[in-house]
Amino acid sequence: MSEVVAIIPARGGSKGVVRKNLRRVGGVPLVARAVDAALRCPGIDRVVVSTDDGEIAAVAAEWGAEIIDRPGVLAADESSSESALLHALEELDARGVDVGIIAFLQATSPFIDVDALAGAVRLVRSRRRDSVFSAIETYGFLWEKGSGGAAQAVNHDVDVRPRRQDRAPQYLETGAFYVLRAAGFRSSRHRFFGSVGIAEVAPRTAIEIDTTDELEVARALGALVDRPAPIDAAAVVTDFDGVHTDDTVRVDQDGVEAVTVSRADGMGVSLLRAAGIPFLILSTEVNPVVSARARKLGVDVRQSAGDKAAAIRAWAADRGIPLARIAYLGNDVNDLPCLEIVGWPTAVPDAHPLVLAAARVVLERRGGEGAVRDLAERVLAARAADPSPERRQRDEASGPTAPQEAS
Repeated sequence: MSEVVAIIPARGGSKGVVRKNLRRVGGVPLVARAVDAALRCPGIDRVVVSTDDGEIAAVAAEWGAEIIDRPGVLAADESSSESALLHALEELDARGVDVGIIAFLQATSPFIDVDALAGAVRLVRSRRRDSVFSAIETYGFLWEKGSGGAAQAVNHDVDVRPRRQDRAPQYLETGAFYVLRAAGFRSSRHRFFGSVGIAEVAPRTAIEIDTTDELEVARALGALVDRPAPIDAAAVVTDFDGVHTDDTVRVDQDGVEAVTVSRADGMGVSLLRAAGIPFLILSTEVNPVVSARARKLGVDVRQSAGDKAAAIRAWAADRGIPLARIAYLGNDVNDLPCLEIVGWPTAVPDAHPLVLAAARVVLERRGGEGAVRDLAERVLAARAADPSPERRQRDEASGPTAPQEAS
């Protein structure tokens, strides 16, 4: 039987926002967000990313997509999306894939409405429509600049200003997705053909990223739009100050420092260790308090880590754990390089604004008040929610399951 195949074109040479398809919104690269949306759509059988870029290909594959190597001539600034889709169809034909319906997703739309996408797939599959695109309802009065820059009305009579409720809506493409009957697309070589339908989506999901300003707006919207997600991590790495502690320190008359930690955090780490989930405390400074806490918890610790991201990479490589399967919990700007490379960048709720913007998950509990326990419970909940053999194989492939001793 023919398949419904999601095709995501994602070239490496974007100009307006350099390396755009790898930029993160809600802690997840844009291309990965598109792959995730397609994989969550119940009507889609296969997810493919077409790219000319090795790094994009690696990220997309890590998130579960098949990769089609796109020739550079089809990835230039002037190349059309249609040309990438047609090339992908040729490659899929060569692989023996019978494509009946194409779900064309654009990674530059970070908030793809999965329910609307599924509805569009059903509409095309039912043969009621040949092509369906995502759009928002609008009642806006549109203008254009005429000769000499003078404004001219486009979709309304300037002498009549009807109320919203007295006007019929119009629809604006969001660019997030287009669902196409494959045979019709091959024939027309364009995304619109035959009977065209509209899949309405919520306005707050309609942002399309072409500029750095739009990227920043999308990052600000992420916490409002993204669905809460269990933290499906195979390992946990945390900062210390402001995460295990409330980011304050008491100093006595002899200069001896003391901090406050949460017993709940200790239990959370203990539960992670019992589940065989590796745990690392990573600190920029050398402090006997950190070493003592790591010994108490029975976990790995790395101090004097001037380059914290490099330290995580080395630790993960030693254990065979993909970065995409690591949850990192931080609170301040020196944690940003770590948050940018892991699959589950996580922040405490009182973290620096830049950290909150980079996080995929913001916890409910503050540092020193059970933040680590909060993270531990979410990681364990994700594992309990998916006891499948595939999940066990994925965890086994992510490194050792034995608790790690302090070092």
